[in-house]
Amino acid sequence: MATDSGEPTPERFEDVDWDELGGFAVPRRTIAFLVSLAGYAVLLAYDYFVVADGQPTIPVVGWNVSAVDWLFLLTLLAFVFYGVVPLVVDRRLTVHYWRQFRKNRAAVVSLVYLVVIFVVGTVGTALVEPPQLDTLSAYQPPVFASVDSSVPVSCAGETVGGQCQGSWEHPLGTTGQGKDILKMVVFGMEVSMQVGLIATFITIVLATAVGTTAAYLGGYVDEILMRYVDIQLTFPTFFLYLLLVYLFGGSLFLLIVIFGVTGWGGIARLVRSEALQRSEEEFVRAAKGAGASTPYVIWRHLVPNVSNTVITAATLTIPGLILAEAALSFLGLGDPTVPSWGRVIADGRGDLSSAWWISTIPGFFLFFTILAFNFLGDALRDALDPRQEGES
Repeated sequence: MATDSGEPTPERFEDVDWDELGGFAVPRRTIAFLVSLAGYAVLLAYDYFVVADGQPTIPVVGWNVSAVDWLFLLTLLAFVFYGVVPLVVDRRLTVHYWRQFRKNRAAVVSLVYLVVIFVVGTVGTALVEPPQLDTLSAYQPPVFASVDSSVPVSCAGETVGGQCQGSWEHPLGTTGQGKDILKMVVFGMEVSMQVGLIATFITIVLATAVGTTAAYLGGYVDEILMRYVDIQLTFPTFFLYLLLVYLFGGSLFLLIVIFGVTGWGGIARLVRSEALQRSEEEFVRAAKGAGASTPYVIWRHLVPNVSNTVITAATLTIPGLILAEAALSFLGLGDPTVPSWGRVIADGRGDLSSAWWISTIPGFFLFFTILAFNFLGDALRDALDPRQEGES
């Protein structure tokens, strides 16, 4: 359309042919994630339907991928596409958040510590052999300590003044069964990262879906979903886990699924509260007025605008899950086949007077990991909350 002067006249919004302009476009990141997810599904089907029981999934490296490993890979896949990629693409916003985040020096140190724990726990377990029983090396002290030679220990290091010195063969000492504590700490890092990240991933997916849906649709949908959340928050997850352990035995996969599926109620309430405010914004009304579908508005408009709340809540949820797994393992209710930090602490609780390092060293790692996640969550809350800028 043009005027008499020859200049084009802008079309009105309702006159635009949106189908002619290309219609609904799927973001390239979503396409790449779906393609990766399809490849993941193919590999998963190959493992469960082709690979024989007891045979390694990847024979070249002898890696038998377990159910927990598959969930961990899916979690990392989602984290890369919806955590790392946005930071790389939007560098300006990333720099802004980093400037806010680095004001908290304790959080920066915590981030470095957690990155080391994550890398060592995921990569180190592929390079280090699992801890083995060795009764001849029982109760070896750490390399920086010594123990009285009267203690029943086959000293692998030097004996000076009646004191058995630690050796570099076992830098952090050994347990009463002769298992190397350094190896158990490394494998415990993997267990803690798997429990914390996978269960939190399940939690935030369910909480975000329920919270945004309840806020946007409202009415009976909101009422039903929130009443279910109320029931779930009062449900004794611990006793449900005890029942399942009694029926099926302790399992790391079972623990992760139970805590992931039943632990999202509190975060769903936070997401709903934030989404209720965002649902009244003009951009949401404009999308609805343009004829956008409910799933589209929730996914493209509500979810991105509640992501700050989700990220902060997720970061503060991880330490609670790690501590819960350690507590259950300490009580003997965890998976007996995995060297959890809680299990190592429990193994050394009867030898604190003579072999303090068995419980103390894994306890330090557990303490600092939980503390680091708490520092990280507090810093992310301050950095991602735009209201903090007005208060400073």
